[in-house]
Amino acid sequence: MRVVDIPIEKIYVPAGKKKTLDEDKILPLAEDILENGLQSPLYVRQGDGRYVLQEGLHRLEALRLLGQDLIECHIVQARKK
Repeated sequence: MRVVDIPIEKIYVPAGKKKTLDEDKILPLAEDILENGLQSPLYVRQGDGRYVLQEGLHRLEALRLLGQDLIECHIVQARKK
């Protein structure tokens, strides 16, 4: 598994994942990231010129709130059906 810095605008969030977003968690998480840094990278997979978020929606939104341009992410393989 590779860890790379990815531009935030290249990370696509599937509609089904967006539905799980709890807005009340974002600000406290952003404050924690400011104090302690990002403790767990996001998990993404590559797809069609972008990266598809697999895990870390709240971290992504907290980092977006903090104005981050690049995010440390683990690149994972797409699941085979």
